[in-house]
Amino acid sequence: MRALVVVPTYNEAKSIVDLLNRTLHIDPRVEVLVVDDGSPDGTAQLVKATMAEHRCLHLLERTEKQGLGMAYRAGFDWGLARGYDVLVEMDADLSHPPERIPALLDGLGNADVVIGSRYVPGGKTVNWSWSRAALSRAGNGYVRLALGLPVHDVTAGFRAYRRAVLRSLAMETIQSNGYCFQVEMAHRAWQEGFRITETPITFTDRVAGESKMQGQIVVEALARVTRWAVTGGRRRTRAQHPASVIGRFIAE
Repeated sequence: MRALVVVPTYNEAKSIVDLLNRTLHIDPRVEVLVVDDGSPDGTAQLVKATMAEHRCLHLLERTEKQGLGMAYRAGFDWGLARGYDVLVEMDADLSHPPERIPALLDGLGNADVVIGSRYVPGGKTVNWSWSRAALSRAGNGYVRLALGLPVHDVTAGFRAYRRAVLRSLAMETIQSNGYCFQVEMAHRAWQEGFRITETPITFTDRVAGESKMQGQIVVEALARVTRWAVTGGRRRTRAQHPASVIGRFIAE
């Protein structure tokens, strides 16, 4: 298995070196691609300096901030073009524990998408206010109810996709670019008949930099989910995708 961890960055100079040092030593299957949107704080320069010590670290520089979804799509395209078997999403702010990357990869033995989840047994959040935790749980609960999606932490941004999933989803048709990108990706994968599982993680609120989450983004995401729900979003296109790992096991 060749896995590429895609890390979007914009002004993450305070955390990026620590994140890379922890991630690049965690698993021999893993390489890292940083997708930087022209960070004015020198994030890309720090990545380049770290690249001198790590052959499995790569950098994709873009000229301006274009949003989370666009950054992940660019990273996925880069990885798919170079033949990686697995594409992993991870934030740059140290909220996602790099030590759980092996668990994501191992989970793909019987799944097509593995989500690092705060809301399954063993998962938790650290340094969150009760109001933020309540908002997150309520949002995830609404998505489950509205779409019938069997995922407890559908907004999670720490996850691994098998190559077949991303190639099958026609990434250019994904409409969301912010907070809702994670929801739409999981929803589309489920609709197409891919198997999604969750593995517990401890999510720690960002330890450096400033949060890019805004209330307007959350409202927009909930509006999109509602629109999907009333336009057939609760129905699956197929029960099992032909490229699903489950189908492969059955065939064997």
